[in-house]
Amino acid sequence: MPRTPHPRPARRRRLLAAALTALAAAAATLSGSTPAAAADVNAARNAGYESGLSNWTCSAGSGSTTGSPVHSGTGALKATPTASDNATCSQTVAVKPGATYRLSAYVQGSYVYLGASGTGTTDVSTWTPSAADWQQLSTTFTTGPTTTSVTVYTHGWYGQPAYYADDFSVLGPDGGGGTDPGPQVPDAPGGLTAGAVTPSSVALSWTPVSGATGYTVYRDGTKYGTVNGTSATVSGLAAATSYRFQVSATNAAGESARSAPLTATTAPSGSGGTPAVPRHAVTGYWQNFNNGATVQKISDVPAQYDIIAVAFADATTTPGAVTFSLDSAGLGGYTVDQFKADIKAKQAAGKSVVLSVGGERGTVSVNDSASAANFATSLYTLMQQYGFDGVDIDLENGLNPTYMSQALRSLSQKAGGHLVLTMAPQTLDMQSTSAGYFQTALNVKDILTVVNMQYYNSGSMLGCDGKVYSQGTVDFLTALACIQLEGGLDPSQVGLGLPASTRGAGSGYVDPSVVNAALDCLTKGTACGSFKPARTYPGLRGAMTWSTNWDAASGNAWSNAVGPHVHGLP
Repeated sequence: MPRTPHPRPARRRRLLAAALTALAAAAATLSGSTPAAAADVNAARNAGYESGLSNWTCSAGSGSTTGSPVHSGTGALKATPTASDNATCSQTVAVKPGATYRLSAYVQGSYVYLGASGTGTTDVSTWTPSAADWQQLSTTFTTGPTTTSVTVYTHGWYGQPAYYADDFSVLGPDGGGGTDPGPQVPDAPGGLTAGAVTPSSVALSWTPVSGATGYTVYRDGTKYGTVNGTSATVSGLAAATSYRFQVSATNAAGESARSAPLTATTAPSGSGGTPAVPRHAVTGYWQNFNNGATVQKISDVPAQYDIIAVAFADATTTPGAVTFSLDSAGLGGYTVDQFKADIKAKQAAGKSVVLSVGGERGTVSVNDSASAANFATSLYTLMQQYGFDGVDIDLENGLNPTYMSQALRSLSQKAGGHLVLTMAPQTLDMQSTSAGYFQTALNVKDILTVVNMQYYNSGSMLGCDGKVYSQGTVDFLTALACIQLEGGLDPSQVGLGLPASTRGAGSGYVDPSVVNAALDCLTKGTACGSFKPARTYPGLRGAMTWSTNWDAASGNAWSNAVGPHVHGLP
C-alpha cells in the first residue's frame, strides 16, 4: 500500500488537510464546469519542460528535467523532496481579472500536489496519493477583480521519493503574457518496433517525438486508432498473418508524415505468443562490464544461447525503480545503437534478451506497493527503450514475495502478458517452499519462464531426500533440483545454473560433462550418481551459465558441450 507521510509539525499537517479540502472543493467545481472557450490560451510558459527549467523555479534546488519518463515530447520535470523541503516548482503566470482558469498537469509519484496561489479569491490545490503511471491532476480557479498574476505550482511531500510532472496547463483568457509559440507539425516517429505478438495481436512501440501530443497507428495503410503514449497493441488480427504498420505524430498543428513501415507476423493459432523460448533452453549472462573475462557485444554471444540475460540493471534513488546504462567505454566503444540493433538481430534469430536485476552487489528493494509500482514501471520503460523481452531476478540479498510478486504481475500486464521471466536464486533460497524466493516463484508460476538456481558458491546442501550432498557433483545438481521439481514448479520452469569456468565463481565449477550427466539423470533416469529421482522430468527446461564472457574466455567450451546436449533432450 502507499506509504503514509512521516509525521510533521502542525503547519504541515494543516497543509495536508487544506489540500484535502481543496480537492473536494475542486471536484465539486469541476462537476459543473464547462469547456474552455476556443480563444483561451495556455498561460503557462515552457509548459512541457522542453526548455529545461526555463520559466520555472524549484525550492532548494530540488528540480531538474529528465528525458524519461515523459508524458509527451522529450522532457519532463523531476523534483526530489527532502526531509525539510517538499520540492515546490512554481511559475507566475499573467491572468485576466475576474476570469476562470482550468489548471492541470500530468504527474507521476507519491503524494504529488498541483495548485494555484495569489488568485485574489480562493486559492486551490489537488493531489494524488499515488500515481504509478502518468495521471492527470486538474482543478479550476477564478481570479479576483484586480488580480493580474497568479503563482501555479507542483510539489511533493517531505521525505518522499522524487515526483515527475509534464504538460502543465493554465487554460483561460490571455492575461497579456501570451503563451508558448504555436506548435509546429511534429516530425515522423522513428524506432517503430514490434514487441510481444499473439495469434490475434501485435504490440508496437516507438520513440517519442518532440512536440507531439498524440500518435496515430496505421495497419496496412488504414487508420487503426490513436494513443497518447509511445506504445500500442493492435488486436483483432488473424493468426500467422503478416501486417504492415506505421505511426504518425499529431498535435494542434496537424499530423506528421508516417514512420517507416514495419512488418510483423502474428503467432500461429493455438500458440501462446512470443517472445518464444524453446522447450529446452540454454541461458547465459552477458556482462555489461569488464572484469577480466572476454569483452563481448551481444552479437558475439554464440547461437547455443537461447536466453541472454544482460547483467545488470542498477537501482536508482527512487525506491524499487531501476535503470540501465550501457558501459560503452568498458566495452571498447560499443554504442547504444549497436546494442539495440544486436538485440533485434538475436530476437530475429529466435533468441530472447532479458535485463537482469540484482547480482552480487544488487541493492534493489521492493517492499511495498509504491516500490513495486516503481519496479514495474521502470522495467517496462527499459524494455521499450532497449527492446528487452523481459526480466531476470537475481537478487542475492533477499526479497519480499508479496510485493515482488505484485511487481512482476504488473510488469506482465504492461507487457501484454507475454514476458520472458527468469530467476537465478542462490541454493539457500530454494531449500524450502517457505523461503521468500521460492514463494515468489510459486506466486507467479503462471507467468514464470524458468528458475536457474545457482548450484555454486554454496558449499554442501540438503537434497530432496534429506541427505547432505557436496557441491560440484552430479548428486548435488540432481538432488537439489528435485526440491524445486517436487516443490511445485513445473519441470519446464527448472534449469541448472553453473559457472562457465573455474574463474566464473568462487566454487562449484563442474566439467560440462557433469552438467550433461545431471540433465540426463533428471530427464531420462540415466547417468545418475548415488541419488536417483523417483521419476523423470523430460520437460526440464535446461541449463544456465555465468557467464557468456567467461565461456568465451575458455573458448566457448561450456556452450559447445552443454548447448547441443540441452537442445537434444527429449
